[in-house]
Amino acid sequence: MVMIREFYNKPIDDASLPYDIVDDMAVFVRNDPMFYRKNFFPAIQKMKAKGSNFDPVKELGPMIDKASHNYCKKFNINKRPETLLNAEEKKVLINKLYSEEMTQIRNGSY
Repeated sequence: MVMIREFYNKPIDDASLPYDIVDDMAVFVRNDPMFYRKNFFPAIQKMKAKGSNFDPVKELGPMIDKASHNYCKKFNINKRPETLLNAEEKKVLINKLYSEEMTQIRNGSY
């Protein structure tokens, strides 16, 4: 799978990125092998173990912060990782990942 930002050869430092950062970050956390193995998969396992007691904001928020740092570094985004996603985008990303992965857990994919 190709992410939109892979089409850009130079650092991106625009005030607004030329693609949907929420969707691109969702693709990144699922498809970057090192990030997935070290951060995203353990979060999914916590989701599975805790079930309805899982707090997406508390559990996924720090993982999203790490993802922002890795994303900016890996793809040469000239933004501070803490400003990559605004509060609303971070909330949308957390809810997107949580709902999609819980569906996968309920379907027995994990």
